[in-house]
Amino acid sequence: MRRRHGETSLFSYPTPFTPPTTEEDGLSWLRLIRSRRVGPSTFWRLLSEHGSAAAALEALPAIAARAGVDDYQPCPAAVALAEFAAARRHGAVPLWAGSAQYPALLSRIADAPPLLWLRGDAGLLARPVVAVVGARNASSLGLRMARLMAAELGAAGLVIAAGLARGIDAEAHAAALPTGTLAVMAGGLDVVYPSENAALAARIAAGGLLVSEQPFGMQPQARHFPLRNRIISGLARAVVVIEAAVQSGSLITARTALDQGREVMAVPGHPFDGRAGGCNALIRDGALLVRGARDVIAALGTALPSDAARGILPAARPQDRADAEGAAGTGAAQAAQAPAEDAEGAARPAGPLARAALLHQAILDRLGPSPVPEDQLIRDLAEPAARIGRELLCLELEGRVARQPGGLVARLS
Repeated sequence: MRRRHGETSLFSYPTPFTPPTTEEDGLSWLRLIRSRRVGPSTFWRLLSEHGSAAAALEALPAIAARAGVDDYQPCPAAVALAEFAAARRHGAVPLWAGSAQYPALLSRIADAPPLLWLRGDAGLLARPVVAVVGARNASSLGLRMARLMAAELGAAGLVIAAGLARGIDAEAHAAALPTGTLAVMAGGLDVVYPSENAALAARIAAGGLLVSEQPFGMQPQARHFPLRNRIISGLARAVVVIEAAVQSGSLITARTALDQGREVMAVPGHPFDGRAGGCNALIRDGALLVRGARDVIAALGTALPSDAARGILPAARPQDRADAEGAAGTGAAQAAQAPAEDAEGAARPAGPLARAALLHQAILDRLGPSPVPEDQLIRDLAEPAARIGRELLCLELEGRVARQPGGLVARLS
């Protein structure tokens, strides 16, 4: 499923762009992109019209005045210098558009980020990337698919990109850590969202790559997530969607990928499972149906290494599989055991009834109409088998789950 329009290149503008080569140039670029009402597309237009970021900064007040905005001031130099200082404190480095390390695929989108902050292994940007995205409230089957998909694609030499969200994203990141993963963040590199993925973000910084176009300290807001998604798809050769509701951020990523000329692939799901509605709709509309990593690899024309072809994959090794499954279990266990948070994020005490309700919801979130082995559910939630069995019985009596032959369990409502 590929639609090519709206794609351009940084080097197709009338004026060729040269990345900053001095501290002064870098300061001007950062001031321009951080100036009020200047986004990436406006940045490139200003650079094209005025020849340099410094000249564009000088022209901005007059341009704003003609647009009816009085007393406009570009981003102060002190603010940009403070951002550079914050980057040094956090061990981050800038990647300027047009530089040798800047990914060629990303440079071809119309609103390519002029600057990316990087923390970790920047060499991953030189390798082919596949994005794996999906539902935050993923089912056990969806999480397992994400684990296997990411591990096998990684074994084939592909870097896994995602957005560090809970659910499918986090699972894909964890499974791909041994082979290469990069996380594109909606806020600043120092602001992990959701906070439950802080440990995973630290592991990615140590063994993978964290990426953000936002300034340090920026708390992610709703408008930042579509911006993040365009970078995820912009870096990737293809976007694979695993579980996504009809109205979801993953479908925004898929639509952005289409606009960027990327291949969109989707894993089908049960028609009665709302989390599969978006994937099934994508397939109906022409996305490539994929059943696993081999379908993705075949579509991309990437050959499997000999070991991977024989099935010797990192995720098949006991320790690596335990690490990948433990990442999912940790998130689920935290959701069930940690104090609940209200809409404003303030923690409130969780008593026994509240903890039981949280575990009930965690169980339901992992289940769908397609049956799942009960022992798989226990591993995913990282809870004692006796406790899971007790709560499953309660849910069964409530008519919300059903046990099936072979130790399988499915969600009814």
